[in-house]
Amino acid sequence: MKSDISNYRKSYLKGFLSENEIFDNPLKLFNKWFDEISDTTLEIEINAMTLSTIDNDGFPRNRVVLLKYFSEEGFIFFTNYNSNKAKSILSNNKVSLSFFWEQMERQIIIKGKAFKTSNDVSENYFNSRPLGSKIGALVSAKQSSVIPSRSFLEDEFEKIKKKFENSQISRPLNWGGFIVKPIEYEFWQGRENRLHDRIRYIKKGGKWITERLSP
Repeated sequence: MKSDISNYRKSYLKGFLSENEIFDNPLKLFNKWFDEISDTTLEIEINAMTLSTIDNDGFPRNRVVLLKYFSEEGFIFFTNYNSNKAKSILSNNKVSLSFFWEQMERQIIIKGKAFKTSNDVSENYFNSRPLGSKIGALVSAKQSSVIPSRSFLEDEFEKIKKKFENSQISRPLNWGGFIVKPIEYEFWQGRENRLHDRIRYIKKGGKWITERLSP
């Protein structure tokens, strides 16, 4: 069966990106765009980003994860170190992050290398999580493994919840953060007639070089 969706299209009219409004440091532009989305009343998960890795079989794999911290050092998210994504990173730490904010017709693509965060960073964030999220981390200790049913998960959740009802839950050693240290950013602003604005930052010799890309 073939579905023809070739007439699905829209015009991008909500903004522009010129060389006059960018910064020497791409993180400043990232922060500006992030704040502009945050300041709207849109109900979106602004910190959702697509993480792309290369599996051991050589295939790329994408999934959405949540950004928790960002700074000059890099972009931090948390996961199970036994997960497919973590195994891929530990085998090949070259990754890509992408943000798509449809309501503002903007994308940001970040290329960099991922490294485990320190134990202190992982501990502090884990301890800040709600109880249910802490229990969930224990339930999914073997993340990405095959399980028999949904009820299996829910039963495990209740067992662990009861086990720790009078005690604190410590961070599992197989759970923690990764920090992605950027070497390249691309800022994409949708424009009319598909003449999109694309500004790329590349790090060379410790400095950020900017260039405009053809749409």
